[in-house]
Amino acid sequence: MIKLHKLVASVFGIGYAKGGGTYASMVCCIVWILIPAGNVYWQVFFTLIVCGIGVWSSNVVDAFWGKDSTKVVIDEVAGMMITLIAMPVNWKYVAIGLVLFRFFDIVKPLFIRSMEKLPKGWGVMADDVLAGFYSHLVLMVVVRFNLL
Repeated sequence: MIKLHKLVASVFGIGYAKGGGTYASMVCCIVWILIPAGNVYWQVFFTLIVCGIGVWSSNVVDAFWGKDSTKVVIDEVAGMMITLIAMPVNWKYVAIGLVLFRFFDIVKPLFIRSMEKLPKGWGVMADDVLAGFYSHLVLMVVVRFNLL
C-alpha cells in the first residue's frame, strides 16, 4: 500500500525530479487542456477528489519521506486545479494561471506559509490550496477585464 501512496503523492514519480513541483503543475495544465473535465461542477468534483487523496497520501508518506517532502507534488496539482476552475480552457489563460500559481506557491505571501504549520498531509496540501485560491482570484480579474 505504501508504494501506491508514494506513486500518488509523487504524481507517478514526477516528485523525484529536481523542480518536481513545477513539472507537476505543468503536467496538470497539459491534462487540463487535453482532457477537459467539462462543466465547473466536474472541475470542482475532481479537484476535491485530488485534494482528499493528496491529504491521505501525504499523511502516509510523511513517515517515510519526512515533513512536506519535495517528492510530494500532488499538492501542486491540487493548487493548479483550483487556479483553473471555471476559467476559459485555452493555452493563454492556463499559462498565466501556471505563472501565478508558481509565484504564490514559491513566494508564499498572505498567510500561505502559515498553512504549512497544519499537521502532516493537511499542512502539505493547505498551503498549495491557498496559493491556488489566490491565483484563481488574480486570474479571474485577468480574464474578466481581458488584461493580457
